[in-house]
Amino acid sequence: MAVKRIPDGYQRVIPYLIINNVDTMMTFLKDVFDAEIIERMALPDGTVNHGEVRIGDSFIMMGKSSENYPPQASTVYVYVDDVDSVYKKAISIGANSIMEPTDMFYGDRNAGFADPQGINWWAAIHVEDIARDEMERRNTKRAKQK
Repeated sequence: MAVKRIPDGYQRVIPYLIINNVDTMMTFLKDVFDAEIIERMALPDGTVNHGEVRIGDSFIMMGKSSENYPPQASTVYVYVDDVDSVYKKAISIGANSIMEPTDMFYGDRNAGFADPQGINWWAAIHVEDIARDEMERRNTKRAKQK
């Protein structure tokens, strides 16, 4: 049997975070997004070197930073069932607010927060289907208000 080029259950594009503490990040994602921890690879000293979590139908991979791979700033957009609840959970366990839950011109309700390792997370739920011309009108109106 031929090897599948994309493993079963994995999406084609997967965020890969380079961070200081993989174990801490996986716990944060479990607490905030109800992520399922899929993989936890530890080094001989017990430090987690690589991890994978699944949030809904999507995977996020992460690796421990090193001299050759320093931590990198990242932003991840996650669709959730309850933006307000996710935002409150994140803030309650140490995330810093970027934006409180807000209905946006493009039809999503968003909230933004930075986790303790500096990764920016945007929780969203789609609340309104908007025609392309209406979205462009709203975007232009918004830009003029700035």
